[in-house]
Amino acid sequence: MKPFCLKITLLLAISGSTIARAQFGSGVVFDPTQSAHALQQIEQGQNIFTNSVKLADNAISTYNLAHQMAMSPDSLYRPFMSFSSYWMAINQAANTYGNSQQWVNSTNNGVGTQYAYQQASIPRTTQLNGYGNVSLSSQQQIAAQGATADLNDAVTASNMQTLGVIRANAQQRQTDINALQSATQSTDPAQHTELATLQRINQALILQLMAQQEANQISQAYALQQIVAQKQQQDQLKATFQQANHFQTGYMTTAPSYSGAAAAMRY
Repeated sequence: MKPFCLKITLLLAISGSTIARAQFGSGVVFDPTQSAHALQQIEQGQNIFTNSVKLADNAISTYNLAHQMAMSPDSLYRPFMSFSSYWMAINQAANTYGNSQQWVNSTNNGVGTQYAYQQASIPRTTQLNGYGNVSLSSQQQIAAQGATADLNDAVTASNMQTLGVIRANAQQRQTDINALQSATQSTDPAQHTELATLQRINQALILQLMAQQEANQISQAYALQQIVAQKQQQDQLKATFQQANHFQTGYMTTAPSYSGAAAAMRY
């Protein structure tokens, strides 16, 4: 209503002024086109003023929010009550026979795992005596079992090394996490700039990727152990089939020599 009344008032004022001049013989005549143009310019000025007021209000609101965030880090950034954990080192073994300590050290730092595993395990034997004199099927069974033992030793030592390296890096990883947490919960305004926040987000993502990679390595180690165990089961199953396949031939070769034993025992 106010802009409409203002237009009517201005129009009447312009009209009255023009009519008055014409009445007094000034020679000025009322022009409706010029009056409408003047009203249009006044309306555009009002719109510009209204938009300027809105922009000013938005700027004030943005400033108030930024000021509130900058002045209240004590209430927004508080440390967590719970603490994160990391892989602790394996407790020291008794080392009764002098071959346990190296195994424990290796699983904690990933150093010398091959030697440590062999020291704490039954030594690997060479080929059995008379291996070359047995049948081909017997050699295959012996070789398969020997390969299972050799592969299991290699996989176990490799897994010990992987887990040992992860354990050795766990404490430094926890230090990095604590540093990120401290910077995130700091009351220092410099730690809450956009650049500093983005950098911490990048570092957190890198730590997450590294943890995921370690989880993948543990899964791979477990899969290798399962593969060796499955191989051992398969070897036993195949050996059973080979023994069953040769049973008929062996029985027919050996049984005739005892064909009269049952009858002789009845007398």
